[in-house]
Amino acid sequence: MPTAMPNSSDRDGEPFVEVDPSGRFGRYDDLLGCGAVKKVYRAFDQEEGIEVAWNQVQLRNFIEDPVLIKRLHSEVDLLRSLKNKYIIVCYSVWLDDENGKLNFITEVCTSGNLRNYRVKHRHVSLKALKKWSKQVLEGLVYLHTHDPCIIHRDLNCSNIFVNGNIGQVKIGDLGFATITGKNHVAHSLLGTPEFMAPELYEEDYTELVDIYSFGMCLLEMVTAEIPYSECNSIAKIYKKVTTGVKPQAMNKVTDSEVKAFIEKCIGEPNARPSASELLTDPFFSEVTVDEAESNV
Repeated sequence: MPTAMPNSSDRDGEPFVEVDPSGRFGRYDDLLGCGAVKKVYRAFDQEEGIEVAWNQVQLRNFIEDPVLIKRLHSEVDLLRSLKNKYIIVCYSVWLDDENGKLNFITEVCTSGNLRNYRVKHRHVSLKALKKWSKQVLEGLVYLHTHDPCIIHRDLNCSNIFVNGNIGQVKIGDLGFATITGKNHVAHSLLGTPEFMAPELYEEDYTELVDIYSFGMCLLEMVTAEIPYSECNSIAKIYKKVTTGVKPQAMNKVTDSEVKAFIEKCIGEPNARPSASELLTDPFFSEVTVDEAESNV
């Protein structure tokens, strides 16, 4: 059980409010982010001497939803098993039974999420956007070719994270990820409406829903506008997505090559390329793997 140690890091000028059972990780009081399911705090790995993220889920909030609790456990177990440079690393997981909390430690990317990073940096070259996109696709290849196949289901620019000093991006927040069987077909409705493929609403889909979401991410990267921001309700987004009406942001994409590539990603499921196929697209012909990870 985590023990409160208010003075454990006084020598460093900032106290921990909590440490993990091993004593390796200490949590500070300031939030890095807060979602519907979890809070993310700034923390420190005393063994490695690096800052990390302390993710904390208050299970008591979901005491009447055992399915969600089971899914949260699955998420952290899944995170710990993933080893890829384009996926956020999970260092440790433990359950605080006494306080009804599930805790897990993940790496911190220096520049936060891609949505905020893109808004902060308004002038980004197409070359840089291609570098970011290529790394996201590399992460999706890893997930989709994992045995068993892993579908993220909630890919959007708020859960793609950036190390801005080296131009590196990583996929995080696999809270809605699902592991599918050999046929790669899943049947539950989850995600962020603006980024959800039409077949996700029909609850019968494959890993290609992530390609649709990736296309919407690229659209946001290019326009710095969340897709379907012209809609003021989920119902209106649903109606447009399921009837094939594209977001108005598409009209702001002036580069024909970019527009064609996005349309390829958000096309009909049977015509949508895999992540591996997209990486070989001429769209990336001038971006090598090494260059995709270099400073932008």
